[in-house]
Amino acid sequence: MSATLTERPAAAAPRGGAAPKRRTRVFALAEARWAAAATVAFLTALPLQLASAPAWAWGSLYAIAYATGGWEPGWAGLQALREKTLDVDLLMIVAAIGAASIGQVMDGALLIVIFATSGALEALATARTQDSVRGLLDLAPSTATRLLDDGGEETVATEDLVVGDTILIRPGERVGADGRVLDGASEIDQATITGEPLPAAKQQGDEVFAGTLNGTGALRVKVERDASDSVIARIVAMVEEASETKAPTQLFIERVEQRYSLGMVFATLAVFLVPLAFGAAVTGSLLRAMTFMIVASPCAVVLATMPPLLSAIANAGRHGVLVKSAVVMERLGQVDAVALDKTGTLTEGTPRITDLLPLAGSGLDEDELLALAAAAEHPSEHPLARAVVDAARRRGLDLPVAEGFASTPGIGVTATVSGAVIAVGAPARLLAGAADAPSTEAEGKAEATAVAEELERDGRTAVLVQRDGVPVGVLGIADRLRPDAAATVTALAALTGAAPVLVTGDNPRAAARLATEVGITDVRAGLLPQDKVAAVQEQERAGRKVLVIGDGVNDAPALAAAHTGIAMGRAGSDLALETADAVVVRDELATVPTVIALSRAARRLVVQNLVIASVFISGLVVWDLVATLPLPLGVLGHEGSTVIVGLNGLRLLRESAWKRAGATGPRPVQEPVQKPVQEPARARRSR
Repeated sequence: MSATLTERPAAAAPRGGAAPKRRTRVFALAEARWAAAATVAFLTALPLQLASAPAWAWGSLYAIAYATGGWEPGWAGLQALREKTLDVDLLMIVAAIGAASIGQVMDGALLIVIFATSGALEALATARTQDSVRGLLDLAPSTATRLLDDGGEETVATEDLVVGDTILIRPGERVGADGRVLDGASEIDQATITGEPLPAAKQQGDEVFAGTLNGTGALRVKVERDASDSVIARIVAMVEEASETKAPTQLFIERVEQRYSLGMVFATLAVFLVPLAFGAAVTGSLLRAMTFMIVASPCAVVLATMPPLLSAIANAGRHGVLVKSAVVMERLGQVDAVALDKTGTLTEGTPRITDLLPLAGSGLDEDELLALAAAAEHPSEHPLARAVVDAARRRGLDLPVAEGFASTPGIGVTATVSGAVIAVGAPARLLAGAADAPSTEAEGKAEATAVAEELERDGRTAVLVQRDGVPVGVLGIADRLRPDAAATVTALAALTGAAPVLVTGDNPRAAARLATEVGITDVRAGLLPQDKVAAVQEQERAGRKVLVIGDGVNDAPALAAAHTGIAMGRAGSDLALETADAVVVRDELATVPTVIALSRAARRLVVQNLVIASVFISGLVVWDLVATLPLPLGVLGHEGSTVIVGLNGLRLLRESAWKRAGATGPRPVQEPVQKPVQEPARARRSR
């Protein structure tokens, strides 16, 4: 009797587990409520005005938009003024009121709505990041089982554990504190800390981390760090510290806003007062000053910056890259160094069968070996077992029914399949005692040992299959490389002028193998989160602007500390997604070089627009000062320049803009449909 592999046990939890989600609701923020009120009032007033409704109807609604959307930035501007700082918020409020004073009520209201909405989005982004940081702490359990000297147990809060306590970690529980294993064996999913794609085998003397997920074995662990000093707590602290100390970056116009604002205020006063000092009429001086304020206002300069960046953001969003702000889009074009995570970034983050190696004399072919292993592994929820079962399912194999299933942590599984005892597990453990075996059996074990060692030298995980105690084959398992990884690395190196760096918590052997495949020579493996931050800071101290690309909790501190951080969206942790400046929603790594090139195109358009805006502004200002610039003509010239730079910036919305940017990056790679077993399997089997 056989069972076709059409049903599988319930899927295990996602790699590394997930912190319970904490998400601030949009309208829980005062900034969002005020911005929404202003927007509703504006959108209600506009059609009434266009329909020639009575002025009191739409005028009162515009007044509501001014009040609800403008009071917060206006108040912030006044507070800044108390600190002897004049910022663009106050200048824009004054400009909006000035526009209303000369009859341009709708223009002023629109400016208010834009400012209020921008402030609300910034507040929401900040709140969501704080949510993710706080949620990360929920990965660590709130209680732990402490073992007493008399052999008893007690449940205590994890924050009450002290160094030297012994705790019991039962199967399926999360580890309550950083410590070292005193007794027991198990496998722990510690992807949240190290990013390793597979659970790590733990036995006496091995270190474990708070918040990681225990497998099927029980462990006695001696606490070595206080809760406030655990690795998971330090990740939270590093993210918060990096976010707070990261130098605030502003758009170009915001970097010069203080000088421009002061200059404009003093110049407007001078245009009004100097003619009065020489006997000019008050009305004429006021009209000239008002015209000057309009033509010199930074509307065209602001639009010179924002439309190209916002258009680039929209274009990137259509192609699966979420860039969180115009500042981030500007920063992306500045990067000149790249640090890449391995698991879940350059790789898919899911182990796959790469090699099927039946041993000589086993009488099995690849499918028969895989069917035996999958039948024995079918009841197991270990990630390696799922990889074996998935490979059999993809090949459409019918699996014999397994009986007497048993799983031993750190060793593997056993089951009776078609009357034979099948064992699948770690070669070193299953082959223990080979020296005492009969000569023919010892030869099989020697061959299995040699094949397993070769696989492990290549950075793969070797899994031995035994039938009635005799080795019959070895499986190679590895995390599969993304199809576009190598092309992306090449494109990033060409864009930045420097080869990317691989920073990973995975073991050096696996990291080196993958780096060779994608063309990376600078490999830094076995890194904890603080080590990744140190690697980024090392490059930034050398004057580089580093882009970090990652996906896990362990990448979040580096994402926060870097000049710019990009997270892989499909399997990314909440903390990484909120901490990163941009998210690759569809996990298409090849879009990263394209969005960098698009950012650089946007920066070039910004420069073009600034030149256009400055020519218009300077020309109109000179006209107003030297001769008499009619107010309608001044408004027309000012609005005309605004329209020109706005339309120029919108060029990046076109599909051709993305294609041109993509010409500098890797071409899209269509993953070939192929058997998961690689060529080395056939080469080895032929020996």
